[in-house]
Amino acid sequence: MNDCHCRSQIRRAPLAGLLLLVAAAAFLILPAMVQAQAGAGARTLDLEMYWDLQTAGNPEISPDGRQVIYTRGWIDKQSDRRRSEVWVMNADGTRKRALAEGSSPTWSPDGTRIAFLASRNGERNQINVRWMDDEGAVSQITRLEKAASNIRWSPDGRQIAFNMDVDDKTSWSISMPKRPEGATWTSEPKVVERAVYRRDRQGYVDDAYTHIFVVSAEGGAVRQLTDGDWNHSSPEWTPDGRELVFSSLRVEDAELEWRHSEIYSVNVADGTLRQLTDRRGQDSGALPSPDGRSIAYLGDDWHTDTYRNRKVYLMDRDGSNPRVISGDFDRGVQDMMWAADGRGLYFTANSEGDRNLHYVSVNGGVREVTRGTHQISAHSMSGNGRIAVTLSSFHEPGDIYLLNPSRPDRMERLTEANADLLRNVRLGDVEEIWYTSTDDLDIQGWVVKPPDFDPARQYPMMLVIHGGPHAMYGVGFNYAWQEHAANGYLVLYTNPRGSTGYGSVFANEINNAYPGKDYDDLMAGVDALIARGYVDEERMYVYGCSGGGVLTAWVVGHTDRFAAASSNCPVVNWFSFVGTTDGVGWYNNFEHFPWDDPSEHLRRSPLMYVGNVSTPTMLMTGEGDLRTPMPQTEEYYAALKVLGVPTAMIRFQDEWHGTSSNPSNFIRTQLYLRSWFERWGGSPESTPATGILTGTP
Repeated sequence: MNDCHCRSQIRRAPLAGLLLLVAAAAFLILPAMVQAQAGAGARTLDLEMYWDLQTAGNPEISPDGRQVIYTRGWIDKQSDRRRSEVWVMNADGTRKRALAEGSSPTWSPDGTRIAFLASRNGERNQINVRWMDDEGAVSQITRLEKAASNIRWSPDGRQIAFNMDVDDKTSWSISMPKRPEGATWTSEPKVVERAVYRRDRQGYVDDAYTHIFVVSAEGGAVRQLTDGDWNHSSPEWTPDGRELVFSSLRVEDAELEWRHSEIYSVNVADGTLRQLTDRRGQDSGALPSPDGRSIAYLGDDWHTDTYRNRKVYLMDRDGSNPRVISGDFDRGVQDMMWAADGRGLYFTANSEGDRNLHYVSVNGGVREVTRGTHQISAHSMSGNGRIAVTLSSFHEPGDIYLLNPSRPDRMERLTEANADLLRNVRLGDVEEIWYTSTDDLDIQGWVVKPPDFDPARQYPMMLVIHGGPHAMYGVGFNYAWQEHAANGYLVLYTNPRGSTGYGSVFANEINNAYPGKDYDDLMAGVDALIARGYVDEERMYVYGCSGGGVLTAWVVGHTDRFAAASSNCPVVNWFSFVGTTDGVGWYNNFEHFPWDDPSEHLRRSPLMYVGNVSTPTMLMTGEGDLRTPMPQTEEYYAALKVLGVPTAMIRFQDEWHGTSSNPSNFIRTQLYLRSWFERWGGSPESTPATGILTGTP
């Protein structure tokens, strides 16, 4: 079978080399484990080391700027679960100490206490408060049947607002005959009447809505502020403590207009609800200003695009005078927070693989605060304006820094969570590439090289495809790819059209055209790497999950140039998918309903091209997957079996969407992938450097 080799070229990224001192400073203070990678006694990354990988995140700087609380994540090898602990340290990174097992810590406004979430003895997450004095007493202030989330202190520190699911009291019931004494009957069925499903690991749950509650910071009765058939976002207090603002999607609206939401406020004293925005579109992320006079939020008019970056808006507290303040800035806004002086807001945004800090003035206009080849997430700001962030880069899994926006070249590193684990470990270099694809689109990608890379040799290559499909691969640390590289593979990952981080137009290139020319982008990336001369074309492999699984199945149906493939958690049949995934809102992703005209659904379905497949193709999916349900995997597996194409179906236990939420399943995923690829192409060590295949099973 022949395929189209698209024109490709290598060029530097438009922003390559534009690194400010902040980037240099960040990497000059990397721990010894990165600086000494090639030192004596160095080793390579392996899967056994994964059990010791830790995370440092969710930094919250105290109001006086003197301390930072954060979470430290680790893997419990015995229970095969990831655990989280709340830690505290001085703002210079000294005196680190554990406080409690839990997550989502947040300071009280006066800095005397912290609130956090913790689950004990298998119960749902409860709100706990710990005093930060010498005694350090901890009180569990809620005992809820359902999990609390999104905890927010009131400005006076007396109350805590939070979200919790509420059972739908209008659920349909019937009157069954009396059960005989001692009889064991089958459990009652789950009755589903709503269009948007709620999910858990066991299946569809359709009996709850997310609402807003408050509880005294000393414990006591929990008071519900909102009710009805609504799902509410995290609440944010107004500075006077009288109201909470939030965004909400009425469930009945979700059936027809899933891109529609509004911003509301609720009076904490009497529960009075006010609607602050009123347009056909999506408004969310409401943040009251420090003086309480304005509310910033993200918004966009209603549209039929599959992706569009929203703008930063500002309105008066009563909802009047809404206006855009971010101008023509066309990147996705995240981690938005008000500056301490109220003159603007800080936020992070993905752009061309990086994520950096930006500032938008209330008078309009966006400027960059940091630049660099890294991914920054902003979490909190102290009263003196310092911002606590996490930072990850190619060789850094992620640590906590303090950043002064007026001096971004002097970021202070506070943690080195994996310094001991990665000390004297040789990681693979990561190189950025740009190339031109169909329609003269410039596409960005990266290649992770084996630690002992020799450009005079040829190496097997894995093409990895991201999901979403509206998502962005970037420059953050990736254990899976580094571990593949340590086993002798080149790992190529790219951002084809449809990816975020390149503007709304680029992301919307696949609107009603997916899969399509994104396949050209992927193949052009492969050709660009082959042109370097160090790819063994007889041992090229491809895999991806979710949207990446879709495109992997599409790839093997359109080319035979890969020795083996793994289509993980895929969609292969859009016709059956839209009625079996977790929510009929997926119907709105298509211009026409499938029963009106199934032709486009079928034309974009990888299953329709399975007759072209000759590539050995494995499938891996979690048995609890509701986003890309197991029947999608089964359809493709059955078709490949009927056609005699080598295949295998790996059904992961205790997994929802993906195959790696449990640590042991991450390791299994890595091993199954390489085992399948090596079955059809040989191990990296067994093939001569010339790249000539010596034999296949």
